[in-house]
Amino acid sequence: MRTIIWLVLLFAAAVVAALTLGSNDGLASFYWKGWRLDVSLNLFLLALVGSCFALVTVIHTINALTSLPRRAREWRLAQRERSAQLALREALSEFFGARYGRAQKAVQRALSIQAQTGEQPDAAFMVLGHLLAAQSAHRLQDKRRRDEQLRLALDLARNEPQAKASEEGARLLAAEWALDDRDASRALELLAELGPGVARRTQALRLRLQAARLAKQPLDALRTARLLAKHQGFSKVAAQGLLRSLASEALDGARDVDQLRLVWQQLDASDRRDVFVAGRAAQCAASLGAPEDGRGWLRPFWDQLDELGSDERAVLAEALVAASPGLGPEWLQRLESAVQRFPRDAQLAYALGHVLAERQLWGKARLTLEQAAEDRSLSAAARRRSWLSLAELANRDGDAERRARCFEAAATLH
Repeated sequence: MRTIIWLVLLFAAAVVAALTLGSNDGLASFYWKGWRLDVSLNLFLLALVGSCFALVTVIHTINALTSLPRRAREWRLAQRERSAQLALREALSEFFGARYGRAQKAVQRALSIQAQTGEQPDAAFMVLGHLLAAQSAHRLQDKRRRDEQLRLALDLARNEPQAKASEEGARLLAAEWALDDRDASRALELLAELGPGVARRTQALRLRLQAARLAKQPLDALRTARLLAKHQGFSKVAAQGLLRSLASEALDGARDVDQLRLVWQQLDASDRRDVFVAGRAAQCAASLGAPEDGRGWLRPFWDQLDELGSDERAVLAEALVAASPGLGPEWLQRLESAVQRFPRDAQLAYALGHVLAERQLWGKARLTLEQAAEDRSLSAAARRRSWLSLAELANRDGDAERRARCFEAAATLH
């Protein structure tokens, strides 16, 4: 198609030239010291065009000859750059193929070729090569070589503004390696050196979460996990489970009541509104000798019991049983009202039995606890606790045989 177009243009030019120059009778006269030269105007125009073409050709030829060394040097540099890129791609292929020794050799070859270019090497290329070598060394558990390559990458990235992204990647990789080495303090130190924008990225938050958990800092881990959940770093169900786990871990770490109260206040409002977290806090308060605090944290949930599901009511009942020592008569009324509203809820009946025992209403407590101890829908721990409470009642009544049967029933539960 292109040839046909050129032929059409050639024929059109020939027709125009024939129509224009065929009837041209003009002359071009040249005078020089009494001499006169007359030539056809058509010949003069053709000679002028030919002379211009020849002059342009000569100029281009001279330029090509004078620029030959420069173009040869550029060609050699391009060949070396191409060879370096091929070596780096080979290193990436070997790395992803889990051949880390070969990957290191290919990276070193790429870096050596890049360094022999004779000009300033590409900083981004060099940093990437050093990071790939460091990652391969890390997979081979060669920490000395890994740290050396990381140091070289960071030194190059600091001196070159265009390698800023590579520096951020190097610090994130170093933090990940520190976590693999179980060095939480080093990982947190590296993450603290990141800029505000980088520190809010999902990968940085994931690493910070792992480092905080490894360093036994559940409150920091909880705040980081909440940021990750906000950025949709987890699914909704996974985020909820993780937040509950971290909040429970923070509460379990309290060594006394004052510390437990401080941790409870430092929790986010959404955590304090979670039945599972509040139930765990109440159990921790009871184990530390402050059941009144635990009951205070549980009270808002008992006031909105109709809005809770069966699992949440079970957690609430178990937490109240743990925090039952010293509870007042208002709790007995609250439990009886709850059982009337949910007559088939075994967990509430189980909690009522223990509250009755705490209030020294032995007859009602024994009947309710016997029903709870025989109810297979309850957990083994709840049934065991009920049998142990019945054993205490039997011991109080002086019935040694019934006491032995209760202990035996509690021991057989798994």
